Amino acid sequence: MPQKDPCQKQACAIQQCLQANRYQESMCDDVIKEMRRCCDTQAGNSICCSGFKDSKPTESKSIGKLPFAPSI
Repeated sequence: MPQKDPCQKQACAIQQCLQANRYQESMCDDVIKEMRRCCDTQAGNSICCSGFKDSKPTESKSIGKLPFAPSI
């Protein structure tokens, strides 16, 4: 029987939090930090960390703002 992913609980918590908060990442900072901690220690053992481990926390909390004006 395959082993359960060690960071699956944290990955599911992120999805639940984002859905509950209309995908506002800032509302889920605590669960995202828990996932990052898990991936720091379990990256080699967790498929859930495959796209998460190399990502870094964002500096800006603003979503939807472009750093430049789009040309139309």
